[in-house]
Amino acid sequence: MPHAAVLRAVLHARQFRRLFGTRLASQCADGVFQASLAGAVLFNPERQADPAQVAAGLTVLLLPYSLVGPFAGVLLDRWSRQRVLVNANLIRCGLVALVAVEIAAGLGGLAFYVTALVTISVNRFFLSALSAALPHVVRTAHLVTANSLSTTSGSVAATVGGGLALLLRAFAGSDNHGYAVVAACSAVPYAVSALTATGFHREQLGPDEVERSRRERPADVLRGLVRGARHVAERRPAGYALAVMGAHRFCYGVWTMATLLLYRNHFHDQGVFRAGISGLGQVLALTAAGALVAAVVTPPVARQIGKPAWITGMLALACVTQVALGLPFVMQTLVPGAFLLGLAAQGAKICVDTTVQETVDDEFRGRVFSLYDTLFNIMYVAAAVVGAMVLPASGRSYPVLVAVALGYGLSAVCYASAVRRWGGQPAGLSNEA
Repeated sequence: MPHAAVLRAVLHARQFRRLFGTRLASQCADGVFQASLAGAVLFNPERQADPAQVAAGLTVLLLPYSLVGPFAGVLLDRWSRQRVLVNANLIRCGLVALVAVEIAAGLGGLAFYVTALVTISVNRFFLSALSAALPHVVRTAHLVTANSLSTTSGSVAATVGGGLALLLRAFAGSDNHGYAVVAACSAVPYAVSALTATGFHREQLGPDEVERSRRERPADVLRGLVRGARHVAERRPAGYALAVMGAHRFCYGVWTMATLLLYRNHFHDQGVFRAGISGLGQVLALTAAGALVAAVVTPPVARQIGKPAWITGMLALACVTQVALGLPFVMQTLVPGAFLLGLAAQGAKICVDTTVQETVDDEFRGRVFSLYDTLFNIMYVAAAVVGAMVLPASGRSYPVLVAVALGYGLSAVCYASAVRRWGGQPAGLSNEA
């Protein structure tokens, strides 16, 4: 069946549309809430954002995906997923209200970050429940299209939510009170999402008896991750690919820390280039554009030269970008540099993902990708912690940026050397990529 016909069939399914609406409303709320959190911590004139606070903010956003993610499925095979969708949103309505009160009161420190961490951790269960529920509302033959539509649209909804947060901030102000209002407003789409999910029967989204029969215990998840790590160690192409992606994620995390501090404490508006949270939006937009270009050019190029060569080239591109466009520490070069880093990051990741898919046995694939996801986020959090220790409050540090460039360069050299030792992979990207 042509793709357009499958897409129409998916959208014609009433229960899919209800689940789709549940996702869009919730992820729009995520965008509003996370933008309010980032603004309150990083771009609030009533708070002084130092590297430690930036690191804490990044940790709050990412740690739940590292620690909660692998175990979410254990509980989702025990609980009614319809109740998870409803209750997770209702719980977040209460939690974002509490965070808004804390922001308005100017609170920071451990209590504030723990509340935000719990709020985002609940989101991990919600997103996992959506994924697990999808096979219950669409035909198996339509799952790929339904997944693609859902996840892509969810990301767009989160971006729209971030834009709404900026619009709300323009009216509410950029002080503690203003960001508190923005955070509180995120409760509205969360409530809409909860209301939408009440349209499902309690058992309609699973788990069914087959899913319950397969359910694991937390100890099983840990053992599975260990077995997945052992399997990767036995598959050198996959092991090298994951190692190089971990190195990239660490370097990229330090660069992100420096960029946040530069836009918060160092840059000033210059023509079309904006400082503060608006300028950071420019960086994110160019990074996303680079990733989009990578999605287009990587498959044909990697088929021609091979995945290892493309991964090495992308790491080398990131190294050169840091030196040529990062070291001047001006927005005029940093913004186009963000485009090239987005291209390098996504280009390398596409090939790494495909290498893992091709070289890992099917029975281990789920565990290996859980390990991959955990590694991906933990390295980013580690970079935030290291950045907090070595970066000045301005974010402007020649030694740190040179070290990041050297990290990319060394990763490229080591990966190319490893490729030569194992003999490389002459084949290009697989059709699935």
